[in-house]
Amino acid sequence: MLKGLLSAIGAYRIYEGWLWHQVKGGKMPEHIAIILDGNRRWAASRLLDSKIGHLYGADRVSQLLDWCLDLGVHCVTLYSFSTENFNRAPSEVQEILRIAEKKLQDVLVDERIQKAKVRVKVIGRIELLPKKLQELIRKVEESTQKHSNQFLTVALAYGGRAEIVDAAKKIAEKVKFGELPIEKITEDTFEKFLYTAYMPKPDPDLIIRTSGEERLSGFLLWQSAYSELCFLDVFWPDFRRIDLLRAIRTYQQRKRRFGA
Repeated sequence: MLKGLLSAIGAYRIYEGWLWHQVKGGKMPEHIAIILDGNRRWAASRLLDSKIGHLYGADRVSQLLDWCLDLGVHCVTLYSFSTENFNRAPSEVQEILRIAEKKLQDVLVDERIQKAKVRVKVIGRIELLPKKLQELIRKVEESTQKHSNQFLTVALAYGGRAEIVDAAKKIAEKVKFGELPIEKITEDTFEKFLYTAYMPKPDPDLIIRTSGEERLSGFLLWQSAYSELCFLDVFWPDFRRIDLLRAIRTYQQRKRRFGA
């Protein structure tokens, strides 16, 4: 059994090295966004409570950050909890937000974040979250707001339609008070009112969704207009570095014309 395990590990490393050889000379996506899907189904497939799936999924995020830092990916955006997810069982929602709180606490003392100068920001309707979590988000954002080497964005209580509606409301308010003439409203103007306006490159080059589902589920509706999409048939807790490399390879093989 041990021999078989060692053989599998060896084969994995060979495959990982082969993938890295394929992508290292190509254009690396500057901004990767990931829909972290499949935690509950991963747990169910192992006859485990869904809470275990969310825990394993959260731990995988830490590894993902290491991989992206190593690859030099400038921006990483993670879709972790949508506005629709509030409709789940209260106990599950409470557990997900508890895990989010724990991970954000870790960010405050994470040496990688400080050393790599990663700016961390949470986007979404933050006001819907528990007050304690809102305060923690504020602390995390303040502790990293001067960083600009890499950007880690977590979409929490997020909805793509909600983001567009919120941007439209802010613009309407400025128009109402005479601060913004209607004729000055352009696509560039609109983008400045989106949650992602703080980022140097808000539009993802590559969007990955795990679990085999092939839809965006409202993720970055405005920003994803010309993003390359990659759907992987692997539950998020099982996501490995080779899956990231496979997605990047797929991205590099596509011809991006941006409508031209």
